[in-house]
Amino acid sequence: MAITGESHSQFHVLAVDDSIIDRKLIERLLKTSSYQVTAVDSGSKALKFLGLHEEDDHSNPDRVPSVSPNDHQEVEVNLIITGYCMPGMTGYDLLKKVKESSSLRNIPVVIMSSENVPARITRCLEEGAEEFFLKPVRLADLNRLKPHMMKTKIKNEKLGDQEKLEKPEIQSEQQQQPPSQPQTESQPQPQPQQSPLLQQPNNNKRKTMEEGLSPDRTRRRYNGGITTMV
Repeated sequence: MAITGESHSQFHVLAVDDSIIDRKLIERLLKTSSYQVTAVDSGSKALKFLGLHEEDDHSNPDRVPSVSPNDHQEVEVNLIITGYCMPGMTGYDLLKKVKESSSLRNIPVVIMSSENVPARITRCLEEGAEEFFLKPVRLADLNRLKPHMMKTKIKNEKLGDQEKLEKPEIQSEQQQQPPSQPQTESQPQPQPQQSPLLQQPNNNKRKTMEEGLSPDRTRRRYNGGITTMV
């Protein structure tokens, strides 16, 4: 792996090609355009540089590659330009793995090939490639790279600003929320008991009514012509 270019370059390009001639050519053209360049000779080395790795189990073809924070490159990659025909992992395979990664899918990918095959070009563009260059790549071709990198950079800056704005709002909402009160189960209210003093008049009243209706109270007795009330 070779890293060339000025450290103060605004954009960093990852160039991937198994041909040393094509790799040196694209590296020189990118340097002439004032890009910082990292050049590797295979798709697997490109994935390693990007921090993209796969599990050893290859039984699931739909498995999505993941990014390891410990292995991720310190230098931001603004664009990937890769050859199509490479042993092991083709440029199309590399394109798919980058676009399947949630953290890398926004990086523009450009495919290069010495063969002008319309079906191949269409497949790469449909998969997410920004451009498809025919080899040998010319300096005029590289002039078409910057708009793609600028668009991605502006998009990433907007997302970063949005995250910075949303974070204080979330913290403010959490501080304004009052602490939740613990819920207590409602206890049944006891029924008030009637005082014995209040019950006594009712009992006396009932007793008086019973005595008033008693036959002994109203029965007359005759005793020698004198009527007496019992």
